[in-house]
Amino acid sequence: MTAITMRLDNASNIYPASLTKKYASLFRQSVTLSEPVNVNYLQQALNNTVKRIPSFGCTLKNGAFWWYLKELNKLPIVGEYTSLSPFGYKFHGGFLFKVSVDDCRIVLDVFHALADGKGGQTFLLTLTAEYLRLRYGIKIDYNELILDPTDTPSKRESEDCFTEFSGKKGEMDQNGSAYHACGHKVGYRTLHNERVIVPFDELKTVTSKYSCTVTELITAAMVSAIQEVHKHDHRKTKKSTIKVSVPVNLRPIFGGRTLRNFSSYVNLGVDVSNGYFSFEEILENVSAQKRHLVLRSELERKVAANVALENNFAIAMIPLFIKRYAIDTVCKIKGDKLFSQTFSNLGNVVLPDSMKQYVREMDFMLGRQRGTPGAAAAVGYNGNLYLNFSRNIVEADFESYFVDRLHQLGITTKQVSE
Repeated sequence: MTAITMRLDNASNIYPASLTKKYASLFRQSVTLSEPVNVNYLQQALNNTVKRIPSFGCTLKNGAFWWYLKELNKLPIVGEYTSLSPFGYKFHGGFLFKVSVDDCRIVLDVFHALADGKGGQTFLLTLTAEYLRLRYGIKIDYNELILDPTDTPSKRESEDCFTEFSGKKGEMDQNGSAYHACGHKVGYRTLHNERVIVPFDELKTVTSKYSCTVTELITAAMVSAIQEVHKHDHRKTKKSTIKVSVPVNLRPIFGGRTLRNFSSYVNLGVDVSNGYFSFEEILENVSAQKRHLVLRSELERKVAANVALENNFAIAMIPLFIKRYAIDTVCKIKGDKLFSQTFSNLGNVVLPDSMKQYVREMDFMLGRQRGTPGAAAAVGYNGNLYLNFSRNIVEADFESYFVDRLHQLGITTKQVSE
């Protein structure tokens, strides 16, 4: 049988382009079960899940002009649990992901070129469901997030959804550089993480009061926290624009069932050059910006511009070893500098009743950022929003101001520093 090969999609090319010995774009997702994980059952579940989602059975290869994924002729092995700080991106013989066990937790680490958060979440929940089925004999009600391992993989699940934007007119965003908090950088193998658990009912009370979404509220609280850091930053050359970059899942907007990357982003925030904003003003700005920028027409314009750039014949013919540095340079100029922090929200997960008694918590965490001091990620489950703030500096002022803002809004939190 011929091995699967797939060229990287439009959103993925930046990740191998930005690779260094000390950096790779990684994210971590996990589920916490009611009992310690049995590695033997998990290994069997992993074998079945990779066969069902074959894109996860691929490694990254260099072509003459572009990177591509190529199927490996072997199955992955459940690895040893480590922190997310080692920055190699190939795990256990070339796989672009790793599954490990931390007592009651099933942990999935993913190199972003393989999949986005939604693709990773589908893999992890399918894996978890298969593990529970094998270990406890429960019946699983399968859905879009939890796939039946006995089904034949669909071509749509591994397609490049960005191809539908080919030939459409687009325009790049015109944004200036944003404020970056300064701090004492920790070693590249170190990554601090602040885990904040927030009750959903308290969040909903506040979102109802302000007629906003959970993502808008958390983003506004982050902008407010960065604004506090900005106030206490005495550098004369600090930027006045404060923005949080929020990834947008394009599947509900444009259709598509791919488990690879199919997302864009919107940068939300304020410019404090004429003075600082109240929280209510920040929230009003963030909500209005988000609702405008996630319109289908706005996202289509931005995505089409990126696709047109990739499809340009002159650019396409540049050899990969040169193109890599060109893509990375553009990203540094047009990417990392344009926002102060990132906030990625996977939304609320509702599991089938047969799984609920076994799954206690979920988590989502972004790895070390290259151009910004930190990033936040969230997933909702069983009445709580689980937030993880990862950072590569010693100072935790931003996280402290964020939690203070939630408390001022009447929202309680539980915190764990790692």
